[in-house]
Amino acid sequence: MKKKFAAFGLLSALVLGLAACGGGSDEKATKESAGGKSGEDTTIIVGASPTPHAEILEEAKPLLKEKGFDLEIKVFDDYILPNTALESKELDANYFQHIPYFENAVEENNFDFVNAGKVHIELMALYSQQLKDIKDLEEGATVLTSNSETDWGRIITILQDAGLVKVKDGVDLLTATFDDIAENPKNLKFKYDLDPGMMTSAYQNDEAALIAINANFANGIGLSPKEDGVLVEKDNSPYANIVAVRTGDEKTEKIKALMDVLHSEEITSFIEEKWSGTITPIQ
Repeated sequence: MKKKFAAFGLLSALVLGLAACGGGSDEKATKESAGGKSGEDTTIIVGASPTPHAEILEEAKPLLKEKGFDLEIKVFDDYILPNTALESKELDANYFQHIPYFENAVEENNFDFVNAGKVHIELMALYSQQLKDIKDLEEGATVLTSNSETDWGRIITILQDAGLVKVKDGVDLLTATFDDIAENPKNLKFKYDLDPGMMTSAYQNDEAALIAINANFANGIGLSPKEDGVLVEKDNSPYANIVAVRTGDEKTEKIKALMDVLHSEEITSFIEEKWSGTITPIQ
């Protein structure tokens, strides 16, 4: 009797072992049929600002699915957390920042990140509830900008192009600060203590004559730089928005797939049609 039970136990173990092997083969086949490689994580987690970044990523989801990857989007309403989340490996990538902001963040925080590629440019503009024409700007008016230093040179460039200020000779406009202004004929006052996400509230509360708002936040309250901005930066802005990843991850199949899709004809057409030149795609 003991011999019979022993034989039965051996047979059961053999059957279970074969079943386990068969299950592994089925799982491998399922992954390969979905387009992913065996053993590869096919989920891409990307942190993004609500607009336009998350909207663009939503449009990219089905295109990535065709390549065998599932895109998970985590939306952030500030400019700090997407980089800390990337560093802590909560994200595979983030898509919210322009190149000067990225480079400054990497330098200040010693992030081991790389720029995986440009996607689009958003036009910065200065808006006003008080003015329709910049010619009506009064002496001593207040210009309100955010506390994001990497945007200061961008705003100063817009003001200088409009003839409202002039920076000191030899100053690089990309890194210019308000202390670098040498000429200010209208004696404009500059205030720059608010978070970028608060600039739309400042506009709605009419807190200054001119208020600088990033396009992603402006779009959130229905403002268009070209249609509603009193002053708008030129189309040749160097402030391209990028996808950032941890160093080395730009070589992974899923990040390559993400960038291929974001540079695809479908996404390019989507950006052009939805934002009509306010946001310009980069291939």
